[in-house]
Amino acid sequence: MGFKMGIVGLPNVGKSTLFNALTKTAAAQAANFPFCTIEPNVGEVAVPDARLDTLAKIAQSKEIIPTRMTFVDIAGLVKGASKGEGLGNQFLANIREVDAIAHVLRCFEDGDVTHVEGRVDPVADAQTIETELMLADLESIEKRRANLVRKLKGSDKEAQQQDRLLAAAQEVLEDGRPARVVEVDAEDAKAWKMLQLLTTKPVLYVCNVSEEEAGEGNEHSAAVAAMAAEQGNSHVIISARIEEEISQLDAEEAEMFLGEMGLEEPGLDRLIRAGYELLHLETYFTVGPKEARAWTIKSGTAAPQAAGVIHGDFEKGFIRAETVAYDDFVECNGEAGARDKGKLRAEGKSYIVKDGDVLHFLFNG
Repeated sequence: MGFKMGIVGLPNVGKSTLFNALTKTAAAQAANFPFCTIEPNVGEVAVPDARLDTLAKIAQSKEIIPTRMTFVDIAGLVKGASKGEGLGNQFLANIREVDAIAHVLRCFEDGDVTHVEGRVDPVADAQTIETELMLADLESIEKRRANLVRKLKGSDKEAQQQDRLLAAAQEVLEDGRPARVVEVDAEDAKAWKMLQLLTTKPVLYVCNVSEEEAGEGNEHSAAVAAMAAEQGNSHVIISARIEEEISQLDAEEAEMFLGEMGLEEPGLDRLIRAGYELLHLETYFTVGPKEARAWTIKSGTAAPQAAGVIHGDFEKGFIRAETVAYDDFVECNGEAGARDKGKLRAEGKSYIVKDGDVLHFLFNG
């Protein structure tokens, strides 16, 4: 299980440049990693994780299979999208299908690239898109609540729960705040998710800066950082131009280029990490002579459900998980060494998998 991140942004903010860099990276990876399919508006890239290479070296794995992340280039947004302006309806449909939103904001000055509003103000741009999503949610809520009237008269419990949650969302939206600020009880979590409101999606602000400012950012990206902190969202600083250049280089050339720019890693790596943190995702590994492989799970996932990410039968017939923490696996030079030193544990159904665990599942098949 990877996750889908929708890339949104106003015209001329660098959204297409960034997405093109991602898809070129994906195309370059296609020879090395399986299941790399690319459609015109979908790019699937490997999640960088140095731990996987280390594990593969220790276990002398023939193949390395990283976990993957899907980027969806969502139709451009203009003011009035909630009313169907531009590609508004397509935009709203696409955004419902993603797990999180990467909102590309223009944080660079360039007289040759016109801004749709005639000025560079990333905070105002963010508010434009947020407003369109809130208006779309409000319209959707009003329609849904009107459709629930008959069921409510019949004391339908599911309808009552749905209406109560829609009313809570409507209240904050009418107050000019996104639905993600609503505090939802555990018993309502599933029903809340089923509402698929656009403003419940977590947001990662991508500050697109000039090449010279890729390391530290600028006053525009600082304003976005302050806004993100206030909202409880995340932000990352990237130069889409640099990412596009890196996407056309081989690994050695890319490393040299980054060094010359004074950067430690590609912005794409930071973008993926920030996305993982935003969605509370973790990685566990399965390692053997055939392959070393990374798997993505939500934080707090129990061992049987983690096994189910590999195959449903693993979850159904789960017996136990043989577990070694990543640091112990490296220190003991593999599973056999970890077993000898008592670092390999047998964990049952209640075990909560931790980030970096190396797991071997036993199940009734």
